[in-house]
Amino acid sequence: MRTIILSLAVVLATLLFACRPSSQAGGEQGDAQARVGHAVTLWSEQTELFVEFPTLVVGHESAFAAHLTRISDFRPVDEGRVVVLLSGGGYPDERFETSEALVPGIFRPVAEPEHSGSRNLSLSLESEAVTDLHDLGMVTVFPDLNAALAEVHDEEEESEISFLKEQQWSLDFASERVSERTLRPSLSVSGSVRARSSGEVHVTAPVAGRLLTAGGAFPSIGMDVERDQILVSLAPRLDGQADVATLELAVARAQLDVEHTVKELERLEGLLAEGAVQERRVVAARRDEGRAQAELTAAQRRLQQYGRIQLAASSGSAGGITVRAPISGTLVAVGVAPGMFLEEGREMFHIVDLDQLWLEVRVPEASVGSSEKASGAWFEVGGFSEPFLVDSDRVVSTGGVVDERTRTVPVIFEIDNPSRSLRVGMFARAHLLTGAPVTGVAIPTEAVIEDGGQSVAFVHVGGESLERRVVSLGVREGGLVEVIDGIRSGERVVTRGAFMVKLAASATEAPAHGHGH
Repeated sequence: MRTIILSLAVVLATLLFACRPSSQAGGEQGDAQARVGHAVTLWSEQTELFVEFPTLVVGHESAFAAHLTRISDFRPVDEGRVVVLLSGGGYPDERFETSEALVPGIFRPVAEPEHSGSRNLSLSLESEAVTDLHDLGMVTVFPDLNAALAEVHDEEEESEISFLKEQQWSLDFASERVSERTLRPSLSVSGSVRARSSGEVHVTAPVAGRLLTAGGAFPSIGMDVERDQILVSLAPRLDGQADVATLELAVARAQLDVEHTVKELERLEGLLAEGAVQERRVVAARRDEGRAQAELTAAQRRLQQYGRIQLAASSGSAGGITVRAPISGTLVAVGVAPGMFLEEGREMFHIVDLDQLWLEVRVPEASVGSSEKASGAWFEVGGFSEPFLVDSDRVVSTGGVVDERTRTVPVIFEIDNPSRSLRVGMFARAHLLTGAPVTGVAIPTEAVIEDGGQSVAFVHVGGESLERRVVSLGVREGGLVEVIDGIRSGERVVTRGAFMVKLAASATEAPAHGHGH
């Protein structure tokens, strides 16, 4: 379905060609069409100029079709003043301008020269957003129409793909100048994004009990927490003792036991002093007295805790045992809700430090030797247009045992995630940088498409002309790939819209180049 839609877009944009209006009429238009046509494409840092115009003749109008595209986004320039300037040749400058685009991106200044000879031709754009100048070089201004019509122009057989500016502007299209880059060979491995061992914790219930809030909003997924921040409070289960009378009875019994053991200990210590009992009986009495004191303390604490819990429940405030965040991070999972009764050990929260994560890659057994010399890594994750780079000093550990099932060894890198765009568990296509750097022509990987079993790129040779090139590829690094053969440094390659160009190349016969507007 996507292919059909794109094909229709190409066809519809091509039909716009037939609608390009002409500013000439009658005999003057016939004169202009009889003259040799010129087409020039120039790129600057700010704009691309594709301009078509007939041979210049003294006293005759020559309409320029200036197509201006912003380099920043490859959208048409839709406002500004366009000036055609003839200078040099011993004559005063001649200036012809227009301040209105015929359609967005196309300006139609009309030149009517007054002086013949060899003159320098330039075209400038003046607007609030962009000011730019394109020098078209030296041109000949002919003294009369007969001299212009006598100019010989050899038509060259064209093997180029016609891709009109209207098509380019209506689609996601862009090209960029090719240059030499230094790339580093790499070993392709699979990997995944995971939390650091010290940056992840599962918070569980320390005791069985009922879950209370700790004041404020109940913790939710995505909430940032600080180390030691109170998350919730638990009202613990009190061993089946559920009323205050039972707890008070336990305290009273414990107090009686303490009084009895104290008196018994005092009696036996007196008899021991008189030599009437053995020392072991006194030791046993001391142990019983200590046990009774401990049971009294526990019973009193249970009674106090029950009172605090009942007070907290009636007032709506937090009480009981507080549960705190062991680390600073983000709540990525919440498995409980207020009022739930939890068993001891039940997982409540999952906290992860998302600012720093680990990239764990699995290196095949046969490549372990070369991976130990890795000078860094880069990896790609689905949904992200740009790769992520990792320096060699971010290696955390390298596994010392080969996994019997996968026959791989883990290598772990620490990666920064300041924007938190990466998520724990993401699959990564990683590349360990293992070889010496190589320098050569490099283009963005998105510029290369598969066509008939071959790797193909399209070179932007002119404003509306492209060439299909079969390319031999080499080293890949980040978003770049080395081109061993097929493209030269300084040429422009299509970086966005290559698939649409392929459709245009395979479509029915396109309009001829050098058309009138």
